[in-house]
Amino acid sequence: MALKAAYIPFLLRFKRPGGTSRGVLTEKQTYFIKIYDDSDISRFGLGEAALFKGLSADDRPDYETKLADVCRDIEAYITHPERLREWPSIRFGMESALLDWQGGCSRILYPSAFTRGEGGIHINGLIWMGTEDFMMEQIREKLSHGFRCIKLKIGAIDFDTELSLLKAIRNEFSPQEVELRVDANGAFSPDEALFKLDALSRLSIHSIEQPIRQGAWEQMAELCRKTPLPIALDEELIGVFDPKEKGSLLESIAPQYIILKPALAGGFSGSSEWIRFARERQIGWWVTSALESNIGLNAIAQWCYTLSNLMPQGLGTGQLFTNNIPSPLHIQRDSLWWNISGRWDVSSFVSLV
Repeated sequence: MALKAAYIPFLLRFKRPGGTSRGVLTEKQTYFIKIYDDSDISRFGLGEAALFKGLSADDRPDYETKLADVCRDIEAYITHPERLREWPSIRFGMESALLDWQGGCSRILYPSAFTRGEGGIHINGLIWMGTEDFMMEQIREKLSHGFRCIKLKIGAIDFDTELSLLKAIRNEFSPQEVELRVDANGAFSPDEALFKLDALSRLSIHSIEQPIRQGAWEQMAELCRKTPLPIALDEELIGVFDPKEKGSLLESIAPQYIILKPALAGGFSGSSEWIRFARERQIGWWVTSALESNIGLNAIAQWCYTLSNLMPQGLGTGQLFTNNIPSPLHIQRDSLWWNISGRWDVSSFVSLV
């Protein structure tokens, strides 16, 4: 039985624009990888090559050419996955589709209490950048739904305004009641970063993601040595594929945390390698999605659950899109669950080859 594969472009549309320090997102291009054989076209493994334009290391003009090549010779790439080391989103999609195929094409990649509907994953509530009123509206909504860990994107509006938002939350909720995380997406300049970190630390912030732009190892290392609050590396991990370079980065910068996005970090294999190196150096970590559809989010959530990390994870992005793939994933209070009575609707993929 020879395996075959095909890829399907798909444009995800946001319910409402998502503001980041890089701009406002209204849509996101992604690609699905389908693995099948001719004996029964209704049975197929499905993965998501979750390219993040402007951020993924494999955001290249020949991306679809590479996807087509992988699909034409899928068995060779399955046998030699290292050939996709520098194509992290494609590797993530191929690994997910293969696990789905091997697991019976049921969208269960990692059987566990999670996929039996017996255990959920604690997640943070994500607050997008925008006006003060818009951000406060989101905060109130998340808190009313039961979230006890809030992550705010900062760096796009005036820093004093962002501080006032955080102060408003802290005036109402203690650190024991609500954990606050912030994500600067590299928006701070190295000269101002320490001053801003000090101001944030006075509000009992749990951590800050990527305070300065990636690639400035010496400056980031100095920040991690002097910081009054924990720093989590995010974009810094993107494009680092060689195991020796991964170890060197963690040794040189010595962050308090790293954040794993499988579609950006080389799939489950590349992300697991990062986690192993972090554990060896007593560096904390957690997992987040990178605006995948429910296909990619499902794969990440199932893998994440097996890691037994009790920190809130960044997996609350499944409700962002108007045209997401219907799935059993759902959020109850501050946790992501698999609803065993829920259903996937992947019928539109049956005839696509």
